[in-house]
Amino acid sequence: MGSIKKNIFYSSILTVSGCFFPLITFPYVSRVLGVNNIGICNFVDSIVQYFIYFSMMGVMTVGIREVARTKGDKKQLSKTYSELLTLNLIVTAIMIVVLLMCTIFIPQLHEYKQMFYVGAAKVLANTLLIEWLFKGLEDFRYITVRTILVRSLYVVIVFVFVKDESDYFLYFALTSFMVAANAIINIVYSRKFICYKIKGINMQPYLKSFLILGVYMLLTSMYTTFNVAYLGFATNSVEVGYYTTATKLYLLIMSFFTAYTGVMMPRMSILLAEGNVSEFKRLTDKSIDALFAFATPLIVISEVCAPHIIRIVAGVGYEGAVLPMRIVMPLMLVICYEQVLVYQILSPMKKDAAILRNSIVGALVAVIFNVALVSRFASSGTAIVWILSEFAVLLSAQYYVSKYIRFKMPIAAFGKRITLMAPVLLIALYVDHRIENTWLSLIVVSFIAGAYCLFTEIAVLKNELIENNLIAVFKRFPK
Repeated sequence: MGSIKKNIFYSSILTVSGCFFPLITFPYVSRVLGVNNIGICNFVDSIVQYFIYFSMMGVMTVGIREVARTKGDKKQLSKTYSELLTLNLIVTAIMIVVLLMCTIFIPQLHEYKQMFYVGAAKVLANTLLIEWLFKGLEDFRYITVRTILVRSLYVVIVFVFVKDESDYFLYFALTSFMVAANAIINIVYSRKFICYKIKGINMQPYLKSFLILGVYMLLTSMYTTFNVAYLGFATNSVEVGYYTTATKLYLLIMSFFTAYTGVMMPRMSILLAEGNVSEFKRLTDKSIDALFAFATPLIVISEVCAPHIIRIVAGVGYEGAVLPMRIVMPLMLVICYEQVLVYQILSPMKKDAAILRNSIVGALVAVIFNVALVSRFASSGTAIVWILSEFAVLLSAQYYVSKYIRFKMPIAAFGKRITLMAPVLLIALYVDHRIENTWLSLIVVSFIAGAYCLFTEIAVLKNELIENNLIAVFKRFPK
């Protein structure tokens, strides 16, 4: 358990830095480049990300799982690493060729061909990132230190070189540079643990999981990354700018949830391998309590203060992002629970087929409602599509989890939190209406929401995890 706490600590620092650095750069970049050029960068990046999904397939999940199981044997670990990386590189090479061909023959993409050439380099760099190796080894300290150093360099370069609207290409290139820098450092550092050898490798054992989980990631992207691309094709870069700005804060916050489940997945795999089902279920329950407690006040704050947050983060001209932001923020409750089901239960149990079926459900919902809503409602329609898709995935994941381990959806916990959220939401709206200053309103509303939710978690919901951690904090102070 001690190593879990250390990993969560380092992962939390990493996640905080992942929020901190964009909060420094994005307000500057959004004002310098403007909503149209921000939209262009995000449109191109959404296409590139889609090819990254194709290239990576299921290597992240399979890699973490297999490295965690073989890390005690350096020879076997090196063999596993070599097989997975080789398989990943073959698929990546194919995807880069396809991306370049699409850039040549599709007019909407050809218009930004120089950016897509840079994007092709980003696809390769992402494969060489081999983040799954270090997560499987549970070396979160290294991941954290390396990433913070590279991100710090990135911030400096952005402020030095991105000066006006015409620098949007340079800005896009710098984001790819950051991935490449991390990849180079990772490849060098990885030689401490493994030795890459192509001789005698056998990729066959991983093909099934690689393909199934890869298809899962691709289908998942139908209601995440693909949403942005479809919005760009169906409307224009300004609407893309609104949507990506609206979801910026959400994605930053969700990185905390992703970081947590990423830390827990290798440990859950080990518990299942040992047959320790009781500890497996106990950690699952704690994860749900922690994630719900974290999400609730953030939803209240974002719903009330969305105009203030958009103005602070992006500046004038991004008012069209307010409504999409209000639509997507409640997704935190849905996705935090969904991630526990998929990454902490189904994946460690190797229920890859069930995970695939979940994504098929989400992708079908996304395709249907993208066609029905996006052309009419633009960025707000895309936000609605995302909510509908994720909720469909959650219901599907819950069905399979209940089937395998009789783990029921905490409907009572959902209902209590939503009911308890109503009074503080009304109070926060009243306070926000009475305070004209943007910063003051945001601070006061945040304090009210945080204090109220902390009180209800302890006094009403009897959240032992929150209570115990609070007691532990107070014990550190001298009497």
